[in-house]
Amino acid sequence: MKNFFSKYKFIFFIFNFVLIFFYLFPGSILGWIIYNDPSSQPQITRNFIVSSNHVYAFLTLSIIGFLTYKNKTNKIKLFIYLIVLSVVLEIFHFFIPKRSFEFSDLFGNLLGVLIMVIINQLIKKYEYYKN
Repeated sequence: MKNFFSKYKFIFFIFNFVLIFFYLFPGSILGWIIYNDPSSQPQITRNFIVSSNHVYAFLTLSIIGFLTYKNKTNKIKLFIYLIVLSVVLEIFHFFIPKRSFEFSDLFGNLLGVLIMVIINQLIKKYEYYKN
């Protein structure tokens, strides 16, 4: 699986583009498609302190990114990129009509990235003890 994503980096770039497009669209594309109402946002699971949809979105992007880039320096750059992306996209919600900046969304983004970083560290420790 790791080789598949590192060989086809365009999957990471496409998912990145789609996430940014969904994030910057005024209103909700999924709400528009599912409910015929761009002001409604479909909820995957209930929120608990942070936005669960944002956790899932950034966790998925982080997983694909960490599978795409193998060496340590690229993973550090990816981690920084994901943190900056999550903050910048949420700040853009100040300026986009029908969108609003929310700390629960920002913390959901950051939590999604942090979960993948923790998983990556656990995998590295397991591989170290395995060898």
